[in-house]
Parts: sequence; C-alpha cells; structure tokens
Amino acid sequence: MSSSFEMVASTDNTPNRLDRWLSIQVSGQNHDLSRSRVKALIEAGHATINDQTIRNASAAVKPGDHICLHIPAAEAAEPESQDIPLVVAYEDDALIVVDKPAGMVVHPAPGAPDGTLVNALLHHCGDSLSGIGGVRRPGIVHRIDKDTSGLLVVAKSDAAHHGLAAQFADHSLHRRYIAFTRGHPNPAEGRVEGNIGRHPVNRKKMAVVEQGGKHAVTHYQTQTAYWSAQGTPIAAKIICQLETGRTHQVRVHMAHKGTALIGDPLYARAARLPSKTPQALAHAVSGLGRQALHAAELGFIHPITGEFLKFSSALPYDLKHLEDLLERHGQT
Repeated sequence: MSSSFEMVASTDNTPNRLDRWLSIQVSGQNHDLSRSRVKALIEAGHATINDQTIRNASAAVKPGDHICLHIPAAEAAEPESQDIPLVVAYEDDALIVVDKPAGMVVHPAPGAPDGTLVNALLHHCGDSLSGIGGVRRPGIVHRIDKDTSGLLVVAKSDAAHHGLAAQFADHSLHRRYIAFTRGHPNPAEGRVEGNIGRHPVNRKKMAVVEQGGKHAVTHYQTQTAYWSAQGTPIAAKIICQLETGRTHQVRVHMAHKGTALIGDPLYARAARLPSKTPQALAHAVSGLGRQALHAAELGFIHPITGEFLKFSSALPYDLKHLEDLLERHGQT
C-alpha cells in the first residue's frame, strides 16, 4: 500500500538538505525508510516542496516550506514465493535469522531459479516484508555457499537492510565457523591473511592472489587434531573467525595452508586420507557430498533497537556423524 508524508518545516528548523531533513522527519513518523531510500525516492520524482516536484536530494529546506513525500507501494519481487520449510532462530518486524541447511542456494541464479532461501522467505515473511529499495523482497546482506550450512541474517525492511549492510562493510559482525580439514593446520592456530580473487586458470575457483583481489583475513584455532594409529595426521576440527567476508574465504584460506576442508569439491580434490584410515571413516569422508563447513555463530547489533544479538547453531547430522567417527577412529 502506498502512503504519503506531509509536513510544514518549522521555523525552529534550520535550513537543511532535503534528503537529510526528510529522513529525520519520516523516522519520527514511524516510517521505516533509510536515508538512501529517501534519496532514491526524491530522485525518482516522489518529493515536492510547495507543490513543486524536486529531484535534487540536496535541495535546501527553508522554514515554512510545505514538504510532501510519496512512498509508493513496494513492487512484487520477481522470484516466486514457495512454501519451503525454514529453521528460524529469530524473527521480528525488522529482520530474520535462519539456520540454512546444506544444499540450499541463498538467491535465485542461473542453474538455481527456485527452491532457494529467497523463495522460502517470500512465503514465510509475506506481508511483513516492507520493501527493500521499493521492492517487496528479503534483504540479503550476506550469503553462505550452497553446501555450507548454518546461520545468516536477512533484513525485512529498508532501514534494517541499510544498518546490517553497514556492519558487514565495516567487518563489525561476529561470525564463527566450524570446519573439518584434511590434515592439521600448521601452526595449530593463527591468522591467515591473503587477498582473494578469481583463480588465474579455473574461473570457478577463488584463490589467494598476489595482485588484485580483495583483502581477506581469517583467524583459526585447532579445537581437536585427529591422528591415525600410525601417528599420521588424519583431520582436524577447527574454529574459524572471519575478520572479512569474501567468497569461499574459509575454504580458500585453509586450502592455501595445505589443509583443505574435507569434502570440498573445488579445493580438496587432490587431498587424500592416509592409506590405513579405518574404512568406516574413509567412507564417511568420501560420502559426505559437501564441504565440512558450518556457520555456527552469528552476532550483530540490531539495526533498529541497538541491542547486541548473538546466535549459535549446533552441527547438523552429517557433520556430527563425521565428528563422531573421527572421535571413534582417530587418536586425539
């Protein structure tokens, strides 16, 4: 449903930019709009001063000006709503935190036009989506790979999207992953820093690159190291905390250290378990069918209330089964 905001600039108001003035005023009227959204509405011709359409977001507001902002109804999102079960860790009017299963793509793309998290959220959230950038859709501020399980937060309003995106941009969120590697990282804990960009040969892969790419930092700590009966390193359970959030970051950084993630189809193809690895464990590793990576913790400041929220997710069945077999057959 569309709406309009009208107000006369008070004589107490000092002259100000139109977008800044409107952002302050509409928030006072409980309209959930970020300043960037207000600016876009102005530039699209939805604002008037004294009945004159103004498209310049920096236009001055003077005492006595009659200001009107028309807020059009959010357009329908292109992806279809689909009734797909979701595990919801938290939800309010501004955002939703979901525990994504392995195998689910976050956003529709070529090769995955539906069955995605976005399709599921459109059905689950319904009319509680107030519109991101004028479109009634969930605001995806970060993603995890299709075959990575775990927590991610999605905005339901424009203001929440803007606030969460700012936290991702300044790397202030808390994100902790559990991963199982082939072999043991050396040293057992540390910091991996290396720009991540497209692999120079295989464009489906990312890689640590000498030139270009994006700055990336991963802090890791070995929680448990598993050895064969002959004293050969088998695997390790590690905790990774992200300082940045790049495509395939944990997978690339751990492969760069020579300890690719178990089951990783892109970065662990050449990795082999020791020849005397117990058969049950070897079968579990070869049959995992995805990288052994789980987004286990997520923390952020709520963009509307200012409260710090933190969530945790237990290992899903397949990774817990892998851990149990490692505990049973590997020497720690």
